Amino acid sequence: MRGSMSLDVFFKPRSVAIVGASRSEEKVGHVILRRMVEIGFEGKIYPINPNADEILGIKCYKSISDIPESVDLVVVAVRADATPAVIEEAADKGARGALVISGGFSEVGNWELERKLVEVARKRGIRVIGPNCLGIFDPKDKIDTLFLPERVIPRPGEGKIAVITQSGSLGSTVLTMMRKEGMGISKFVSYGNRADVDEGELLEYLMEDEDTQVIAAYIESVADGRKFMESMRRASRRKPVVVLKGGKTSSGDRAVRSHTGSMAGSSEIFHSAVKQSGGIVVSSLGEFLDSTQTLVSQPPMSGDRVAVITNGGGFGILAVDALESIGFRLNPPSERLERKLREILPPYYPVGNPTDLTGDSTPEQFLEVGSIFSESGEYDALFIIPLLGVPAMIPDRTLKALSELLKSSKIPIVAVAVPTTDEVDSILRELKRRGLPVFPTPERAAYSLLSLKKYGEALKGKS
Repeated sequence: MRGSMSLDVFFKPRSVAIVGASRSEEKVGHVILRRMVEIGFEGKIYPINPNADEILGIKCYKSISDIPESVDLVVVAVRADATPAVIEEAADKGARGALVISGGFSEVGNWELERKLVEVARKRGIRVIGPNCLGIFDPKDKIDTLFLPERVIPRPGEGKIAVITQSGSLGSTVLTMMRKEGMGISKFVSYGNRADVDEGELLEYLMEDEDTQVIAAYIESVADGRKFMESMRRASRRKPVVVLKGGKTSSGDRAVRSHTGSMAGSSEIFHSAVKQSGGIVVSSLGEFLDSTQTLVSQPPMSGDRVAVITNGGGFGILAVDALESIGFRLNPPSERLERKLREILPPYYPVGNPTDLTGDSTPEQFLEVGSIFSESGEYDALFIIPLLGVPAMIPDRTLKALSELLKSSKIPIVAVAVPTTDEVDSILRELKRRGLPVFPTPERAAYSLLSLKKYGEALKGKS
C-alpha cells in the first residue's frame, strides 16, 4: 500500500523491532530502545541483538526472523550496507514500515546502496522513512525513536503542532526550543534523505491528522516539485503550513548537497511556488517558531489593519515602525472610535494608533480599551504591549484582564511583554498556555502577526 495513509504504521504500530539495540548506553540503538520504554509505548518491543539475551529487562532476539510473531515497524540502527538485508527480513515478518536511522547513503555519495534499499523496500511493500535521519517523536501515540537522549533533546509535551525536517540537528534544536517556550507537539518527523517517503507525502498525512492544527516544515530540497506543491495546496486549505527553506545561497546549496545528497534548487522559485500554493514562507528559525506558536493559538487575519495599545511610549513607537515596515496599516481610529476611547480614559492619555495608556495604566484599562478596538470593526488585529513594570499592573490582575480580553476579542491578538521578575515570567507563561502569543520584542511579535496575515490572504486565494 502506498499513499499517505500507509504512513500510519510509523505512528500507530502494534509492534516495533529495533535492529541494532545495544546494551551500551552510548549507542544509538540503546537510546532508541530506552526512549520507547520510557515514553510508555503500549505495543510490543523486540530488541534485535545477536550478542545479548536481554536489554533493559526486555528479551532480545538474534534476528528479526527469530521473533515468534509478526512485526509492524522496524527501526534500523545498523551499518548502511546491512540495511537492505534487514528490510528483506522485516518483510518476511510482515513489516509495513522501516525507519532507517543509519547514515552512509546518498549523503556521502553512496547512491547505489540507497537505490538498492528503495528497490528492496518497494518490491516487498515496505515504506521507508530515512535513511540518515534523527527519527520520529509522537507523545500522544507514545512513539519516540529519536536517537538522542532527553538530557540532550528535552521533548515537548503534547500539542497541535507537527514538525517535519530534513535536518536532524535543526530538528533537535526546534524540539528543545519548543520545550523551552512551552509549545506542544503532535508529531515530529526527521526524514533525512527521503529515499522513499518524502515531504509531499508527509504533508498529505498530516493534513488528515486530527491531532495536528499547524504544520511546520524545514526543507532543503524537494524530491518532486510538482507533487510537493500539489500537496502544499491541498494541505494549506485545511491548516496553516509554515515553511523554512535551507540552501538559499550558493554556499547554502553546496552545504545541502553534502548534507542530504540533494540539490537545493532556486530559492526564489521555491518561495514563489510555496506562496502560490498557500504556504507561509519564513526566513529564519526564530520566525519559524514564533509564527507556528501564533498560528496554533490565533485565527487568521481578515485584513492588514492593526491597532497598537501600549503603556510604554518607546515600545509603541518601535511596534508601529516594525509593523508598518512589513506591510501593515496603522490607521488612526475614526472620530467616533476616538470619542468612545476618550470617554473612558484620562484626558492626558495619548489616544491614537498607538494608544498609550502611560505608566498609570491598569490591567482593566487594557481589557476595556482592547475590547473597544476589537468590537469597532476598524481593525483586523490587536497588538498589545502590557509592560508589567509599572505600579498598577499587578500580575494576577493582569492575568485575569488579558485572559478575558483573549476570550472575548473578535480579532487576533499578539502581545509584547518583558519577563522582569520570576512572578511576571510565571504570568506570561500562563498567558501563553491560555493561547496568547507573547514575545519579548515588538519586532518578533510583528513578524508573528505577519503569519496570520499571510494565512488569511492564502485562504482568500491571494498570493
